[in-house]
Amino acid sequence: MCEFCVRHGEGKRWYLNARNYGEDLASDLRRRRFFREFFQGFEDWGRKSLSDLERLRRAPSPVQALVRWRVGRRMRKQHFGQVVPMEEVEGVFQIVNSVVRLPCVCRRVTQGKEARYCFGISVSPAFEYAADLDPSYWKGPEGAGMENLSKAEALGLMRDFEKEGLVHSVWTFLTPFIGGICNCDRSDCLAMISTVGHDVSVMFKGHFLAAVDWDKCTGCRSCMRQCQFGAMGYSAAAGKCFVDSAACYGCGVCRFACERQAIILSERASAAAAYPPISR
Repeated sequence: MCEFCVRHGEGKRWYLNARNYGEDLASDLRRRRFFREFFQGFEDWGRKSLSDLERLRRAPSPVQALVRWRVGRRMRKQHFGQVVPMEEVEGVFQIVNSVVRLPCVCRRVTQGKEARYCFGISVSPAFEYAADLDPSYWKGPEGAGMENLSKAEALGLMRDFEKEGLVHSVWTFLTPFIGGICNCDRSDCLAMISTVGHDVSVMFKGHFLAAVDWDKCTGCRSCMRQCQFGAMGYSAAAGKCFVDSAACYGCGVCRFACERQAIILSERASAAAAYPPISR
């Protein structure tokens, strides 16, 4: 069981605990202020973070270790993400009652344009934080405004994103409150750039682990092209693909690239014992 489940799960996965989406948390004035300031200042903060990450790369090793520890500790308290496969996203959607599609703040920073890969979620009939944001944020360059979606529509979009190789993740706004689900990739998402590219923990591994059934695998390597974490490998001698379980985040996106359905997800706690770091 992960640290977040121990603290906030009440015997279940923390992001499947309805209390962590509660209206009492959403209405907390400190949290509403954090949310408003987060979105209003994110672009400036995001650009600064990218330059800080480059400086961190050039810093002495002891400085790097200290900065990574401090940032990780702060993000756990304020705004962190955890990877979830599609099955767990469906579980989250059984808890929430409203979904809105948002312009992705990460893509605004890294791509300089609007891309709607993020979803705000709430147990209330209307998205809690809509009134706290500057109306210009919702309109954006495409002028689409805030898009209210049914849960079925949102899940359909997420399945389409998964086929594109995007990774689902749940996000806190002052832990343990969960207010969003994002669809991330390594090139554009600041969380993945920080976590995977610079080893600064902003996004954490999921509760699952992938493995390849060699009896079904044809070695086509489609899964390797789909994996955002570099966890898929290829054995030339065997002509088969395999999973580096130490690198796998358990997103399950690789499954949708495999025409033979040779990739399965298992609970990380049990699968880690069954599969070595290079699982075949």
